[in-house]
Amino acid sequence: MMMLIYWGLPIFLFFSGVMVFVFNCKHLLVMLLSLEFMVLSLFMMLFIYLNMFMYESFFSMMFLTFCVCEGALGLGILVSMIRTHGNDYFNSFSVLQC
Repeated sequence: MMMLIYWGLPIFLFFSGVMVFVFNCKHLLVMLLSLEFMVLSLFMMLFIYLNMFMYESFFSMMFLTFCVCEGALGLGILVSMIRTHGNDYFNSFSVLQC
């Protein structure tokens, strides 16, 4: 029963983040938040996995560092998109304009 709680919650959180990412494609900010939610659920699964086998948490801290870098890059893209286009709608953003 405890294994179901340990693995069920992060898997449910990950798939709820995937559903938000797939079904809400209008704003870039909502998509970035759902990606960060998925990354945090993956961090939770990695931390549970490493603690279950009594490994050190060095790899999880490295994973968290790369996740922070990914979040900062996403926010930088969001700011540049808002400065150039005026909003964060995907409908107004065309790849051919760049």
